[in-house]
Amino acid sequence: MHMADALIVPGTAAVMAAASAGAAAYSIYKVRRENDPAKVPVMGVMGAFVFAAQMINFTIPGTGSSGHLCGGLMLSAVLGPYAGFLTMIGVLLVQCLFFADGGLLALGCNIWNMAFYGCFVGALLIWKSIMKNGASKKRITLASILGSVITLQMGAFSVCIETFVSGVSALPFKAFLAAMLPIHLAIGLVEGLITAAVLCFIHEARPELLWGIGTQERAPARLSLGKTLGIIAAAAAVVGGLLSLAASALPDGLEWALERVAGTAELPAAGGAYEAAGAVQKATSILPDYAFPGSESAAGTTVSGLAGALITALILIGIALALHFFRSRRRG
Repeated sequence: MHMADALIVPGTAAVMAAASAGAAAYSIYKVRRENDPAKVPVMGVMGAFVFAAQMINFTIPGTGSSGHLCGGLMLSAVLGPYAGFLTMIGVLLVQCLFFADGGLLALGCNIWNMAFYGCFVGALLIWKSIMKNGASKKRITLASILGSVITLQMGAFSVCIETFVSGVSALPFKAFLAAMLPIHLAIGLVEGLITAAVLCFIHEARPELLWGIGTQERAPARLSLGKTLGIIAAAAAVVGGLLSLAASALPDGLEWALERVAGTAELPAAGGAYEAAGAVQKATSILPDYAFPGSESAAGTTVSGLAGALITALILIGIALALHFFRSRRRG
């Protein structure tokens, strides 16, 4: 659901960037108050896994479309909504700057649509309420599917609102909405199943990693924290480096909806703001579209998956350490 810059005007971009920045500032405040150093490696590993998982586009049968994981609910179910939101921002920043996935001008929109709903609505209103009396595989599966479907629908609706207020004439609101919501309902169901599988593994391996599961006695851990994170990190490497080669080539839900309504997935955009944002991305993207520049070699996808996951983990760990360092120094 990564929006391109052409789908919005600079005014909409500025409003959404301010909204996302406000949510990020509040999340930083909350994470610093929590002061939980144990979340530092978890942010890095889970961020790397979500980056890698987003490279896998799965086919939606009978539609000619594909979808991919967003990951906001998954991250927040482990890290809590505030650290989860910051982790999602890290993933989206790496995708935008290093791989030119999603427009730089539209980054605030993408953070709001893909991270805000999953991390705050999905975690605080859906996951936490279902987990308040403790976690079980049934509850985890219910929360994962319900949370993924609802928050993805909210994100798809927001995309339609953002294009509408931007006055994109090629995308009439009702027609675009009628295309976006059904396809993202199907994508949300698949994301819910993937999220449930990952969270059920964590519940079996290291149940205390799950956030908001109530005060009742938790099941004993089967694996150490190091082994659990090691398995997730290895899964990120396999998914990003190998399974990404088998990703569907069909357009994702947003591109599919654009083609149905506007006849093309790439709308034109002209103006100084678009040119400046494009120039920045061109300068920073080392592997645009997850490939070697000017090459269609499969090795480009593998390198993108591995490098992107590693960069995401290092950036997130660096941010997390910086947040705790500044708080510690101020208290001293």
